[in-house]
Amino acid sequence: MTDLLAGAALRHAFLLEEGFATVNHGSYGATPRRVLAAQDDWRARMERQPSRFFNTTILPALREAADALGAVIGARGQDIGFVGNATEGMNAVLRSLAFAPGDEIVALGHVYGAVRNTIRHVCSVSGARMVEVPVVFPRPDDAEVLAGLAAALGPRTKLAVLDHITSSSALLLPIAAMIAACHARGVKVLVDGAHAPGQVRLDLTALNADWYVGNCHKWLFAPKGSGFLWARPDRQDGIHPAVISHGYGQGFTAEFDWTGTRDPSAWLAVPAALAFHAGLGGEALMARNAALAAAAATRLAARWRTETGAGNRPAGAMATVRLPDDRPADRTRAEVLRARLLALGTDVPVMVHNDRLWLRLSAQAYNEPEDFERMGDLVQQALAG
Repeated sequence: MTDLLAGAALRHAFLLEEGFATVNHGSYGATPRRVLAAQDDWRARMERQPSRFFNTTILPALREAADALGAVIGARGQDIGFVGNATEGMNAVLRSLAFAPGDEIVALGHVYGAVRNTIRHVCSVSGARMVEVPVVFPRPDDAEVLAGLAAALGPRTKLAVLDHITSSSALLLPIAAMIAACHARGVKVLVDGAHAPGQVRLDLTALNADWYVGNCHKWLFAPKGSGFLWARPDRQDGIHPAVISHGYGQGFTAEFDWTGTRDPSAWLAVPAALAFHAGLGGEALMARNAALAAAAATRLAARWRTETGAGNRPAGAMATVRLPDDRPADRTRAEVLRARLLALGTDVPVMVHNDRLWLRLSAQAYNEPEDFERMGDLVQQALAG
């Protein structure tokens, strides 16, 4: 496959519903038929002889999958543990670390809701305190982001939870500089990279965070339920999966590779997903998707006489556009509009920022400019309704 097959010509490679304006790859991804077939093969192999599979096959197969993933994200397979999704990986780290009353966990104001809840829970049981760093939006400046982060770091800061690409605002943040700023103050860093793999080039070893969590089922085409936790070699001790099982105390990968009897086929199909992504161009596909998302957002902002969230800053394959509605907004209005859009035949998420409604669109290999023009028509129908 080549990039020449991108757009409508590639939709046949997926199970996408005909006639539906799919412009939200960012929420759950879409798994190609070929990768689903590889997952089915692993399931069939498991069910042909479950005892043999779980006793002799699964552990080396998981390590092979981790090695394949590591080659793409700039990491050693032995430093990667598979998890169901990024939220599970974030929980594994946050709930493994020890916090004392008065300790502080710094997070960005655009932190993912489920991660914010996890931090809140950890603080509620430990007596620690969550400190949120405001993020200028729209069109944040990297220097402003770094200055805000530096100002939030104090003598009681034990951990910084940083987004690589924000979920609600689709901002690609200066993650390398943010990590370095935290380390310069002696603060450990946990990165929520849920959206980064498959959107931007990764080299986790060079980034040098303490822990990095990501998904393979969003932008790398893997089946649902394939996330990972990368831990720097000197930060692996004491990090445990959400479920403690027989591997407890036997090392990082031993604990994460076996947390009980579960279907591991999503993880084992990751190499097939990586091959599919590479066949579409790999980094060239990422650049194509980023350009398509930026162009679509710019066209819609001009059409509605509004603005984009990122402005001219670097971005991935997602973008935000402010809706042509100047009334104060809240989550209820956003949810009503989202429901209308789903009923009309598109799945674009509706977000609230600064009391205004914003759309977050995504561009993947099966999209083309016409998809976003159609989505724009449906948005105007929904607003009129």
